[in-house]
Amino acid sequence: MKRRARNQSVRTTVKTAVKKAREAVASPEKGLATFRSAAKTLNKAATKGVLHPKNASRRIARLAKKLHAVTAKAN
Repeated sequence: MKRRARNQSVRTTVKTAVKKAREAVASPEKGLATFRSAAKTLNKAATKGVLHPKNASRRIARLAKKLHAVTAKAN
């Protein structure tokens, strides 16, 4: 039960961070800060074993791809 509760908490935090990052990607300045925060959260979850490392890496890559697309349009 303890592990399940901890894992649920971490997963919820990850989902919230990713959701905020997706929403913030629209503006490059704000997007970069939230992207870094989300990436950090995903890496922590992978380190703790809540997410598979490749799953976390894939999610980070997808967020980065969206962020780069927006920053390229802005420039």
